[in-house]
Amino acid sequence: MSMRELDGRDAEAVVSAADPAHLPGLVGGSERNSSADSESVHRELARVWAACGAFEWVAFAYLSISSVMIVAFSRNLVRTNVAQPWKLIGAQAIVATFIFLLCSVGERAIERAQLEGVKFSTRFWRFWRCWYPHLFFLFAFEELAYLVRLVNPNWQDAKLIAFDHWMFGVHPAVWLEQFATPVRNDLIQLAYLTYFVYLVVLGGILYYRKEWQAYWSVMTYSAAAYAVGYVIAMLFPIESPWFAMAGMWHGELHGGPFTATINFIEHYGRVRGAAFPSEHVAGSVAVLWGAWRFRRWLFWVMLPLVAAMCFSTIWGRYHYVADIFGGIVTGTLGYVIGSWIMRRSGSVSGEG
Repeated sequence: MSMRELDGRDAEAVVSAADPAHLPGLVGGSERNSSADSESVHRELARVWAACGAFEWVAFAYLSISSVMIVAFSRNLVRTNVAQPWKLIGAQAIVATFIFLLCSVGERAIERAQLEGVKFSTRFWRFWRCWYPHLFFLFAFEELAYLVRLVNPNWQDAKLIAFDHWMFGVHPAVWLEQFATPVRNDLIQLAYLTYFVYLVVLGGILYYRKEWQAYWSVMTYSAAAYAVGYVIAMLFPIESPWFAMAGMWHGELHGGPFTATINFIEHYGRVRGAAFPSEHVAGSVAVLWGAWRFRRWLFWVMLPLVAAMCFSTIWGRYHYVADIFGGIVTGTLGYVIGSWIMRRSGSVSGEG
């Protein structure tokens, strides 16, 4: 046999070796590995999603709806020079990723605790898994500063000012000024501050008692109420009496330490807009419904405080009376929606 024939056969052997059709074992193994990797990814995603509960469903739904609205009405954001749409969507994507990771890590901590016992890390991640909703509420509220005129760039306060005047014959916030004194201002601002403790107190009791179904029910009521209120605020932008009626009263409301605390919070956390419906009232009413269902004695303790808090929003010039009505309806709607969601399978994650 000639060298040329040998070289030809060697070349054919090399080509045959490189041809996938001649290597069924190698190709089959590669396909099996790829399939295994894909199944592993799917299993991990399913595990992470299973670690999410009803609260996360509401949170992701709100982020998805608001992201779609940002894309659909991005021209208004650019026109008013409020923010770049891609920055807002990027911030929401980061928040959603954070929620996924926190749920996943919290679930793994629980799984380890079942094998190794409860450790400090278990308590640490359980704490953040349960209490991060407060941070989410804060993010969503502060984000409204950029979204409040997303759909309609024109403030609609004149409609609510007319409604309040039609109902009472006066402008309530202006009329109440005649009764203002430093002592009264401070007491009423204290009532306004009680808003910040309702969910913490009820949630803290349920968390301490490890009543996870009740705990996440209350958080979901609040999430649904806030989400509905945030979307309404984007569709119907209200600036609040503090801005729209500035100059109609004779001076600021002076008081003591509670007034100073409110002024500090308002200075660094005030959102211009998002007054209708009142998120203070909506969140408080959602918690009030939760107390009625899970801690009836606390409901009766909170009821007069919530009523005083609603009055304080008018006294302090933060809201119109129409905002209060809207907040009561929105908070009740959050309870109804949240109760329905909590009846779904998987509404409580591994904490249950």
